[in-house]
Amino acid sequence: MDSLKELELERIGNWSKIKIEIIKKYAKAYTTILKKQEFKFKYIDAFSGAGEHISKETGEITPGSPLVALDVTYPFREYYFIDLNYSKLKHLEIIIKERYPKLEERVKLFNRDCNEVIPKIIEEHVSYNKFERALCILDLYGLQLNWNVVEKAGKNKAVEIFLNFSIMDMNRNYLRKYIEKKESGEKNRMSKFWGNNSWKKIGWEDKQSLFGIEKIRQQKVWVKIVKEYKKKLKKVAQFDYVLEPLLMKNKNNAPLYYLFFASHNPIGYKIAKDIFSKYKNNYGS
Repeated sequence: MDSLKELELERIGNWSKIKIEIIKKYAKAYTTILKKQEFKFKYIDAFSGAGEHISKETGEITPGSPLVALDVTYPFREYYFIDLNYSKLKHLEIIIKERYPKLEERVKLFNRDCNEVIPKIIEEHVSYNKFERALCILDLYGLQLNWNVVEKAGKNKAVEIFLNFSIMDMNRNYLRKYIEKKESGEKNRMSKFWGNNSWKKIGWEDKQSLFGIEKIRQQKVWVKIVKEYKKKLKKVAQFDYVLEPLLMKNKNNAPLYYLFFASHNPIGYKIAKDIFSKYKNNYGS
């Protein structure tokens, strides 16, 4: 493929392949169930990328979440692929034209910020009362996602999400030191991801020192952050079901991110829970 010469595909580790495998299994079950019930089911991928990757372990090309969604037995009614990287999105477009010509008319590509696009897609194309449903993949690498996108999905009542909760980025850039109330630029990313500044109160305690009151970071503050985010998904975003997130680690057993699943569908929740359970022993905390 010519686009391969123009674009260097992302190299992914085994933990990423496991995540894609989980999405593949769920997408297959999701589309099969909704097809029988005659729902109009749709697929939204916030960080679609090029559609395929290169395995770090084998050097082989491996499918990404967009191709997993396109490969299901019962295709989605509509596909929304979003990415800020034009070259990656172009690569995905070429793949769709060459391998999935029958689905090309169902696909919409957006070379824009998902924080702007997804709320509009949900508002205009996913209606609970019109028997429309959507599976939304929020596979971000860091903290590029704004909380209002997640809240919009939850309150819609017809959207299910898989969300990559990057504790590696949080630890590296936000949780290792206390950030004062005045924030700007990149320092504000954590608050945008969280929805406000309340994350600062989690995992920190005031202690008296020779220099006055200091903020002291507790051990494994990210564990508390994850637990609070799960609560936010239920209480603020109003998802009825939020699965205990799956912790993904690298080959050195260092924590990378948690994979969240949230839904309003009890059947979907049970399916996702069963899928997660098959990986928890190897990748869970």
